[in-house]
Amino acid sequence: MTLALSAADRAALIARHRAAIDGSLRTRLVTIAVIAGLAGLFLYGVASLEASLWKILAGFANLGSFVALMLPPDPGSLARAVIFVKALFETIAIAFLGTVLAAALAFPLGFLAARNVVANRVVHFFARRSLDTVRGVDALIWALIWINVVGLGPFAGMLAIMTSDLGAFGKLFSEAIEAADRKPVEGVASVGGGRAHEIRFGLIPQVLPVIASQVLYYIESNTRSSTIIGIVGAGGIGLHLAETIRTLEWQQVSFLILLILAAVTAIDFLSNRLRFAIIGKRAN
Repeated sequence: MTLALSAADRAALIARHRAAIDGSLRTRLVTIAVIAGLAGLFLYGVASLEASLWKILAGFANLGSFVALMLPPDPGSLARAVIFVKALFETIAIAFLGTVLAAALAFPLGFLAARNVVANRVVHFFARRSLDTVRGVDALIWALIWINVVGLGPFAGMLAIMTSDLGAFGKLFSEAIEAADRKPVEGVASVGGGRAHEIRFGLIPQVLPVIASQVLYYIESNTRSSTIIGIVGAGGIGLHLAETIRTLEWQQVSFLILLILAAVTAIDFLSNRLRFAIIGKRAN
């Protein structure tokens, strides 16, 4: 009897919520349209870019010849090696200073862009759209802009990294603030704390480890980005990399690539240990 009633209840439940289970016609049409649009975009990209598997397979032979020309890695002379190492540290300095300055500027902007901090929709809208505008321009474009403003050199590269990361950090910081638990904030308010106290003692202790972890990751990522912007004249090791490629000094190219890989690996190791220390986990 119980089984019969359970089956009847199940049938009644299915019948009552048939629309939710089967889905509406509109939902189905939207899903089909999205899938068809993505498939069409993929096919258009393959056709317009003239993508060819045979070109890739044929290019492996050329890749092998390039690798043979790059071995063994050789800076050319001790003086050149010293110049390359100095340029590497310049690249690291560009990435570090640009990232730290961007984080410092984006920290207050993140609170302005967070819905749970700024209730004014106008302020929130303009803060969000401003960050989107800055983030929408690539670091390479910012490098070209700053080169025309302050001239060639690492200072332009640092400003490019700072400007590019300002928008990204503002968005990430605001999302971390919006995802924070409300209970500590309510606890501060319950004992008579003002709005500033709620932010200082309720929000910042929660989001600071997340923000620090994001900054450490971006320092590592920007070490690679600083290499790219150096190619357009924004200082660092990228300038030497572009010159050696232009002059077909492939052994020096491989030496520079190894320097960059070594720097990124070292920064990744250090940032991981610092990140685990900040969030309270033990590194392996």
